[in-house]
Amino acid sequence: MRQIAIVGSGPAGYYTAEAAVKKWGDDARIDVFDKLPVPFGLIRTGVAPDHQSIKAVSRRYEKTAVGDTVRFVGNVEIGSQVSIDELANLYDAVILATGAPKDRELTIDGADTKNLFGSAAFVGWYNGHPEFANIDPDLSGKHAVVIGMGNVALDVARILAKTEGEFVGSDIVAHALDSLRCSGIETVTILGRRGPHQIMMTPKELGELLHLDRASPHVDAADLPPIGDDAILEPGLRKSVTLLRDFAAIPANIHGEKSIAIEFDFFASPKAISSSGGRITSIEVEQTRVEAGRAVGTGRSYSIPADILVSCIGYQTSPIEGVPFDERAGRFANDGGRILPGLYCVGWAKRGPSGTIGTNRPDGYNVIDLVADDIANSSRKTGREGFDKLAQERGIDIVTFRDWQKIEEAEIAAARDGAPREKFVDIESMIAARGS
Repeated sequence: MRQIAIVGSGPAGYYTAEAAVKKWGDDARIDVFDKLPVPFGLIRTGVAPDHQSIKAVSRRYEKTAVGDTVRFVGNVEIGSQVSIDELANLYDAVILATGAPKDRELTIDGADTKNLFGSAAFVGWYNGHPEFANIDPDLSGKHAVVIGMGNVALDVARILAKTEGEFVGSDIVAHALDSLRCSGIETVTILGRRGPHQIMMTPKELGELLHLDRASPHVDAADLPPIGDDAILEPGLRKSVTLLRDFAAIPANIHGEKSIAIEFDFFASPKAISSSGGRITSIEVEQTRVEAGRAVGTGRSYSIPADILVSCIGYQTSPIEGVPFDERAGRFANDGGRILPGLYCVGWAKRGPSGTIGTNRPDGYNVIDLVADDIANSSRKTGREGFDKLAQERGIDIVTFRDWQKIEEAEIAAARDGAPREKFVDIESMIAARGS
């Protein structure tokens, strides 16, 4: 019997569990750990609340989670309550699927100003992550600035621009909806250091900006390269750039019918934050040009009004004591998924924050192939039984998948009209909802 521990219950974790079941069937016991009492990680707290079709992938993970072979072990923080060494002594293989939950730091003057947030915090706020539910962004000002040229930046801009009615069918949490309902934002500026040919935005997400009730996307045609240059782009990026060209062609009278402008500001590198009374008032940017794919400053700068700023410049993995960490890359140090004997990583914890949710599936199957090559056919480690004994000794309150189903039932029962659920946004409420 193989004893496998997977740390992290997001897409990478559950795809890895799925792969282990297909590889070994009943000849394995797989425990999937998460520090929260609820599973699915990025699907629950990272994917935009108005993207319910993407969130539906959790139904696939549920099929893996039910039964005796795979067990969800929630409300357990590995590295704090239980060390990596302790876990490695109990299981044949420990696979870290912890993702990249930390924001890359915005290292410019004034970045400690109030009403400035990283995307992990801001996205966690409107998605009800317990760690970020109370950050309380002030949306009363007119000007929002979003730094970044990826899909997360688009998500943030779109959420800031939507009407209350456009959130029908989403699972945006009540405290975020209340704040957005009273928002004073009139302009959302999306800043990018490079140009349209270097964006990381996908066509689907860009296209959504054309269908907002009260917001219109603005692109300066002067920022667009000659149309003939688009031919060298890969097809997905070419579609995205075509949409930017469509934005640039929107007539002024159409823009005038919308109360919110979503402005794309290309070739703009953030340099400093200005504030008054400790609150952000503007951001200074330097104009850039692209040389060999890199943004190079021109020495010319200008200021953009900003009442709130969200930095969407990337994520990094949270270090765990006892696990080698690559500080520069912001992920666990690994060789193709192997970290140390018996210790592996997968997903963003392995490769950094890249790819889509589906990218984690082959990644999970590959790491299980590595584990199969490395461990013996049978095990003398105590695995699940040993962990349960340790948890009991330490008074660790494990939340099971059956407990999660009770929590989910309570969230569904509490849903406002048109919403699939109303998430609990603190751990105490989650624990209480599972019952005795």
